[in-house]
Amino acid sequence: MAHMLAAPAQTHIGRSMRALLLAGGLTLSSTSALAQTTPPAPAPSPIAFEQALLKAANDLFSKANLPAQPAKVRLVIDPLIDGATGVQSAATRAIEQRIAELVRTSHRRFEIRPFSAAALAELPVVLVGTFTAINNAGDPGGPRDAYRICLTLADLESKKIVSKGVARARPEGIDTTPTAFFADSPAFIKDPATDAYIKTCQASRLGEAIDPAYVDGLQVAALVDDAIQAYNAKRYLDALGHYERALRTPGGEQLRVLNGLYLTNWKLDRREAARESFERIVGYGVKADRLAVKFLFEPNAAQFTTDRETRLEYAMWVQEIAKGTVKSDKCLDVVGHTSATGSAEGNDQLSLQRADYVKGRLQGSLPRVKANRRFAAKGVGSRELLVGTGKDDASDFLDRRVEFKAVTCAAPVAEPAKIAKADRSPKGGNGATARPRRNSVSSDDEGLPRSVRSQIQRYLGSGSLRDLLDD
Repeated sequence: MAHMLAAPAQTHIGRSMRALLLAGGLTLSSTSALAQTTPPAPAPSPIAFEQALLKAANDLFSKANLPAQPAKVRLVIDPLIDGATGVQSAATRAIEQRIAELVRTSHRRFEIRPFSAAALAELPVVLVGTFTAINNAGDPGGPRDAYRICLTLADLESKKIVSKGVARARPEGIDTTPTAFFADSPAFIKDPATDAYIKTCQASRLGEAIDPAYVDGLQVAALVDDAIQAYNAKRYLDALGHYERALRTPGGEQLRVLNGLYLTNWKLDRREAARESFERIVGYGVKADRLAVKFLFEPNAAQFTTDRETRLEYAMWVQEIAKGTVKSDKCLDVVGHTSATGSAEGNDQLSLQRADYVKGRLQGSLPRVKANRRFAAKGVGSRELLVGTGKDDASDFLDRRVEFKAVTCAAPVAEPAKIAKADRSPKGGNGATARPRRNSVSSDDEGLPRSVRSQIQRYLGSGSLRDLLDD
């Protein structure tokens, strides 16, 4: 990070101060002191993956500052994740295995325990780590040409960060394919549990207190890890039990748990339970004002994949998203995204086409009055990448997502339930039905009674009703 030193306003500066300022990178004119930005230190050159991992891990264990200095240090590894998405991948699993081997052969002071409630109750040292694709020069919009390995040791007994190790790896030969659970999960949002994990690794300093949110969520995290491992092994009934226990635990209502309940119920052919679980996912996303859903499109096309089972699943997703939007009395921005491959103009067009296609599906799943003005399609191309590697495979599917952002509706949206209360023909003074006014809306539009159409006009305000419905 660049640093700036402000020079004094006085033109006469003592020699010692002048030397100090010059050492800080300032150039002084004859009339004033001009502050300049110190050039940032060049980014370290990425090295081969194995070398980078060894550097980060050896630094982590050799420099651990443990106050008690016991003969054996209990060590628990909280499974590593991608620092941008929270996803576990083949690479993060490989890093865990390599670290475990390194501990057994070179850092025998540490003794690895399973990531379980029983082990956590002994207040061990917990290893957290992220593995994240980055631009090595620090350009947020630049190509992801390196991976940053971040490892941290958090001592649960002292509640302090006791060691850190970092390194950068070249991307060659790294397999970032998500593990089965994360590849199958329908929705993405970095919830507080994932944010606390990433903060503990990437935003902590040596000697600082561990993020309380991370510590408070460890018991649930152990249950979730059991569930994920069971799901990856295709033991879906076991996985379902773990997810259900996690949900009943304080702090258990998080997206990984809700995704897990949906996936396991769907795999077990419990379709109604799966639908209810997806309904909870939608409610969670609407509450957070953001939900990214992994719809798979045909390559370079704006239509869903042709796989029959997948399309059946997507139909249910669309229906629940639409229903959840109406239930929360929200409107949705449907935002299409693409990966970084291809031209910017082509990506902008494709992302908008995909968003418009999903918008049409959402509108088609609701009665027209409910769907009216409820959804807006937008395309952002590849300007909001999460992964950014441009592999266009399972490892960067989140870059080809459709995201839903819940927003407050700009104008009231008519609901049939509200209209029904007002759908009573006006009575004359003698109790007879009054004759409709000549300027009533014609009843042949959409097959609705004249009085209902009139009430809709009054509810929505001025403007042409037909133009409004055809919007």
